[in-house]
Amino acid sequence: MAKKKADDKLTQNEQNLYAGMDIIKDHRLFGKLDIGLNIANRGKYLKGKLNKGTAALTCESGDILLNPDESRTPGQWAYIIAHCMLHLCFGHFESEKMPGFYEEQKDGSKKWTEHCDRERWNTACDIYIAKFLADIKFPGADPPPQELTASDERKIYDLLCGKSDSERPFIFSTAAHGKDMFWNGSSASFWRRTHSYAAEFAFALADSVRSVIDEAGGKNDNRKKTVQEKAAEWFIAHYPLLGALASAFRITEVGFGSAAPMNADIGVAAINVTEREIYVNTAAGLDSEEWKFVLAHEYLHAGLMHHERCEGRDPYLWNVACDFVINGWLHEMQIGKMPVNGGLYDESLKGCSAEEIYDIIVSDIRRNSKYQTFRGNSKCDILDKGYAESKYKPVTLDDFCRSALRSGLEYHTEKGRGYIPAGLIEEIRALSEPPIPWDVELAKWFEDHFEPVGKKRTYARPSRRQSSTPDIPRPSYVTEEIPEHSRTYGVIIDTSGSMSPEDIGLALGAVVSYSVEREVPLVRVVFCDAAAYDAGWIRPDDLAGTVEVKGRGGTVIQPAVDLLERDKDFPKDGPILIITDGMIEKDLTVHHEHAFMLPRGYSLPFRARGKVFYFSRR
Repeated sequence: MAKKKADDKLTQNEQNLYAGMDIIKDHRLFGKLDIGLNIANRGKYLKGKLNKGTAALTCESGDILLNPDESRTPGQWAYIIAHCMLHLCFGHFESEKMPGFYEEQKDGSKKWTEHCDRERWNTACDIYIAKFLADIKFPGADPPPQELTASDERKIYDLLCGKSDSERPFIFSTAAHGKDMFWNGSSASFWRRTHSYAAEFAFALADSVRSVIDEAGGKNDNRKKTVQEKAAEWFIAHYPLLGALASAFRITEVGFGSAAPMNADIGVAAINVTEREIYVNTAAGLDSEEWKFVLAHEYLHAGLMHHERCEGRDPYLWNVACDFVINGWLHEMQIGKMPVNGGLYDESLKGCSAEEIYDIIVSDIRRNSKYQTFRGNSKCDILDKGYAESKYKPVTLDDFCRSALRSGLEYHTEKGRGYIPAGLIEEIRALSEPPIPWDVELAKWFEDHFEPVGKKRTYARPSRRQSSTPDIPRPSYVTEEIPEHSRTYGVIIDTSGSMSPEDIGLALGAVVSYSVEREVPLVRVVFCDAAAYDAGWIRPDDLAGTVEVKGRGGTVIQPAVDLLERDKDFPKDGPILIITDGMIEKDLTVHHEHAFMLPRGYSLPFRARGKVFYFSRR
């Protein structure tokens, strides 16, 4: 900002100009921009540049020249200064934004060739700025005519190209004759490339929006931002992939002397997705680059739905598996710097999914049970509350996280803002697709094992003869006769005390409906807790209503599996469906094709060879 002279030496016009500069300085958005304002002196600047009627010029070098001889109110000066600042922040001097093309030179290089009317381009930029200031309700801003508004400056320029010079509106310019942008030359272009006004404006805009939200929520403090908050703001301003997620999560400090919960329970950081909160330990001793890595780590936990994808697995081991995947990607993307403590990274696991790494870890739980996450040794940095109900609806929150990460990816790749590993892109795009319900997956399993029963033509039961040819017998279509036991499967039902009647009923209801739909005549049923109870062959219609559930003790599934596989009446290729809550032996062996049905939130104590369906109540 320009330095004030003593009030007794200022003219009335100059006093109004400085009052307008004070308005900008106190503005929640423009006051955060560090752009030089120069009060033009009569000898150096006014001659040939700031003519009568021209209040201000924006220079390619980054300077804004203000004419102290112009008579304006403080509010009008504030509008003029904001207008000039936006010329720089919106990159209106950047040749890539202007109409033009890259022309190939004789040496094979490409040179940008400007191919536009600069005055018309200036007018298009003025109209775009006027609309922006009107949209943010800047005092004194008037919206441009609807027929001249468009989504960007290039489109407005194209609209102006269809109008004569006399029809072009100059009322939005800060100059008398419409041209308020001044090109200084190549040296100014070099200086401009070293100053990122767009990034500074994005930071100021994000900060001002956050301050408005804080005030609406009753939070209004003027304290200095912490290194963690500055790291979070870096994502909003510079890293679109995670910017939307960063803006949605608040950072809560924990540590010595903090009033926040779990002061001594978090070593570096942890995330509570459903509460949209990230806890950071201010005493962790990390620098700004390390905090960028940590926050990106936590944002990806939320965006990739790791709290929801646990699917009954051990939460801590699942957390560890996800950490290995995330840290591998952040290492490839070179975001920040991985802290020495808590950063799980293994080059040999590159390319593996979280599910694959979990299966590796769970194969030797004793040896793999003391990993250190960012929360601490043998602790989850995805907090337990993240798996429970909250004041936020989980479905809405999940949709938000998916949308934020998907939108960030699209903008990130469109603008070429940095390298993203192929594995991370695949996961984001996979999460963008709606999840397949468990009952649809179960229906697909039935479809794979039981094809629809076909029909055949036969003369044993002739159809009606046509009146035109009554002497010609015609065949009818009948369903093929298939031996009952060749189109069947076995169902092992865990009837131990840990299985609720509601869960058993829900699972059996799905089994019955799909059995009837696929025309399965009989089902071999075995109930199992501490021992196996053979219920024999049962029609699907009778399975849910008239079967008496036996047992209710502990659970050992192997005897039931052996009973079916050794029975001569049970087909050698008959599939087996096991309904259980996973509280069974750890060395189950099944030779037949098989699948498991578990209530959502439970898991098997081993890696399953067959499919696993996690059913849930609606």
